[in-house]
Amino acid sequence: MDFTFDEEPANKPTIIDHSLWVEKYRPKTLTDYIGNESVKAAVALMIQKGDIPHLLLYGPAGTGKTSLAKLISKNIPCDVLYINASDKSGIDFIRTDIKNFACGAGFKALKVLILDEADGLSAEAQGALRNMMETYSAHTRLILTCNHHEKMITPIVSRCQTYEIKPISKKEVAVRLVYILQTEKIAFTQEDIVFIINTYYPDIRKVINFAQQSNLNGTLKIYKENAVDVDFLQKLISLLKTPSKPGVFNEIRQLVVDADNNNIEMVYKYLYDHVSDFAPGKEPIVILELAESIYQSTLVLTQARDITFMACIHKILKHLR
Repeated sequence: MDFTFDEEPANKPTIIDHSLWVEKYRPKTLTDYIGNESVKAAVALMIQKGDIPHLLLYGPAGTGKTSLAKLISKNIPCDVLYINASDKSGIDFIRTDIKNFACGAGFKALKVLILDEADGLSAEAQGALRNMMETYSAHTRLILTCNHHEKMITPIVSRCQTYEIKPISKKEVAVRLVYILQTEKIAFTQEDIVFIINTYYPDIRKVINFAQQSNLNGTLKIYKENAVDVDFLQKLISLLKTPSKPGVFNEIRQLVVDADNNNIEMVYKYLYDHVSDFAPGKEPIVILELAESIYQSTLVLTQARDITFMACIHKILKHLR
């Protein structure tokens, strides 16, 4: 990865007063926003008109979907309601919170509902949301974000302009991270930057959060045991995709032993985030096994958590066969 420490982002982000770096350096204008140039061009026209259609933004976690949604709402005259659908996935909040916002009187002519992680909505909730989109479209527009747009029902997708938010390059992430560290006056080495980028790319949010977590009195101090090697995670997913392969359980067990990972909680979270990649159609039962194993891991000694994890893997492989 080639970059120099005095290199700055092509577009310096607008900085706000906030203790969390991910919020402090969240892009506030299209000039601040990096990458996805074709999407930015389309959004620029919307902002120029002061109006937007229903939008569906999809792509991997931490690549800027929520930032773009908030950026759009901040740059057009509108009333805004932000809801994270992972907190409220049922139909009731659509019939109350969303309906009240959509049909209520506003201070501006246009109302924008940002529904984050919309792929977490149940099919029933999505059906109710579709009706809302039709009924109140004259004055209320939706910006939906999701990691997996295939989980959205077709009637919703067809009512939205859909844009894929692709990860920016590792170099662009590194340049942005270096800029943040220099602005915060944090001492670091190139090895620190390479490790963080290689571990958490393309999730920019995790890159920035881990860097802030690693700030020790003005110096970046990397404790690798607090991170999870991305190569280990990718190999684990790859093996879970072949549940009937002879000896796959022992391969995963050896992978876990070799990784000597002290942050098993992050491994569970990664499996949850990528469950559709290795268990399509069987997400509910796999998530139940993950939840049960996470609970059990809190009841055992740290040294025994690998055993609990491998018991979970055994159950998951049985479901996948």
